[in-house]
Amino acid sequence: MKRLTLILVGVVALTLSASAQQVLGNGQVSGSLESSSIYYTPDKKIERPEDHFGSNNYLKVDYANGRFSAGIQMNAFMPALLGYDAYKDGKKFYLASKYIQWRDKNFEVLVGDIYDQFGNGLIFRSFEDRQLGINNSLEGVRAAYSFGRYVTVKGMYGRPRLYSEYSKTWVRGADLSVSLAEIIKASAITWNIEGSYVNRYQSLDQAPDYLKEYDDSTFNPVTGEMQTYLESFGIKPNLNMYSGRMNFGWNGLTVSGEYVHKSKDLTHPSSTSTTKGWAAIGEVGYNYKTFSVMGTFRALNSMVSMVDIFVPSASAINQCGGNTINYIPALTRQYTYMLTNLNPYQVKANGELGGQIDLCYSYRSKDNRYRYWNFHANFSTFYSLQPLASNGGKRMLYWRDINFDVERQWNKKWKSVLLYSFQDNADKQAHIFVGDVTHKFNRKTSLRFEVQYLLSGDDKSEWDGIHSEGDWVAGLVEFSLAPRWSFYVQDMYNIGQSKTHYYNGGFSYTYNRTRVQLSYGRNRAGYICSGGVCRYSPAYTGVNLVLTSSF
Repeated sequence: MKRLTLILVGVVALTLSASAQQVLGNGQVSGSLESSSIYYTPDKKIERPEDHFGSNNYLKVDYANGRFSAGIQMNAFMPALLGYDAYKDGKKFYLASKYIQWRDKNFEVLVGDIYDQFGNGLIFRSFEDRQLGINNSLEGVRAAYSFGRYVTVKGMYGRPRLYSEYSKTWVRGADLSVSLAEIIKASAITWNIEGSYVNRYQSLDQAPDYLKEYDDSTFNPVTGEMQTYLESFGIKPNLNMYSGRMNFGWNGLTVSGEYVHKSKDLTHPSSTSTTKGWAAIGEVGYNYKTFSVMGTFRALNSMVSMVDIFVPSASAINQCGGNTINYIPALTRQYTYMLTNLNPYQVKANGELGGQIDLCYSYRSKDNRYRYWNFHANFSTFYSLQPLASNGGKRMLYWRDINFDVERQWNKKWKSVLLYSFQDNADKQAHIFVGDVTHKFNRKTSLRFEVQYLLSGDDKSEWDGIHSEGDWVAGLVEFSLAPRWSFYVQDMYNIGQSKTHYYNGGFSYTYNRTRVQLSYGRNRAGYICSGGVCRYSPAYTGVNLVLTSSF
């Protein structure tokens, strides 16, 4: 049945993509299909999961006709892939989102599932990230109105999605943006003042068993009023969050900032302690011709804002789950190389202080457009917000990354990248070296090599039994025949402790708007992160089939 379903889905996608956008009446139908399936194979070094097969599938269809648009998305987990534990016991096939929308010149209204963000997302962001298994869209209504180019007002109300179900909470919010530059008619600058308000309401009439186990001498929560009992701990039905922002730009200079205040909320799931939260972020950037520099600073405290405060998911502390209505981006460099992503930084939403500086410079040859240099340097570091007694009364270092890379286009055929990164991840240090070389035989054929080495420093602690895995080496060879075919083999080998190969190889084929990728390999356990939000992925060995198509 599973195989038949996948075959039918694939045939539908290929048929639709072959004819591109479909005309329906005076409008057009478009959409996309994404399917990732893994057959887990036996491996002496990695335990095989109980479910030998997993498949995550997403089908999205949209219709647009003038100012009117509508769409739906269907998700199917048959069953969910390893690492998507929140979907293991939920619905296997369900309607993940739907909407109808009307847009006028100055007005728009949407009814259905809302994906939106206020400011930097520190108080509200509803989004979908399939790689992380997150979809916290807001089912409700959103409306926005613009008074020319001077003022934009937006409001929303609905219930957030929590994985495959909707929660019992309600979220409402409003956002205001005022363009001072337009008001004073200063065309040479951009200058906006913005503010947001978000409220989360959750009834306290019902509570999980861990709270019912508490017994007060004057109050029995099992027989008394649960809301009164919870409020004695400072837990209230309403959570209020406020945000003020400013954005300024002039002649290559950009300055922005945001401050957030949050009323008392649980510090983390399965807790009875509450505290107020706040966050401050500032950014200054400048670019001139081929040079640019950007500096960002952030401090925050108790900024875990859960969709449902009664869902016992400790991963929400580090923004590793979908039980959040806000988003805290990681102000660190986002890498694409294997060894640089072995131990990514996870945002400490309960309290951190730090930021990053990013510099870029490009030198282009005036005589040959195929010859250029790109220089890039980055520094990021984060500490605990408060000094810790366990760290000698000093702030604890959570993360530090000092890195730079040089990209050189030698001629039409050869390009190289050299990268170095020093990462200090609280209890682990690593010096990482990467060499990346690409050779183009012609306009369609190319060969790319990667060589990587991770030199591990000694652990600074053995907290919770953490020990260094030692040094790593990695390599990749990729052969491309554009625009159809691509083949690759890669391997990561731990030469320090486990002496284990994490190999992978496969190919992809692209036809029009459809891409099929088949691969086989052993995958290391670890965190998969995207912009500071992470999901833990257990180790596995298997055959992976990925199908993506748009029409």
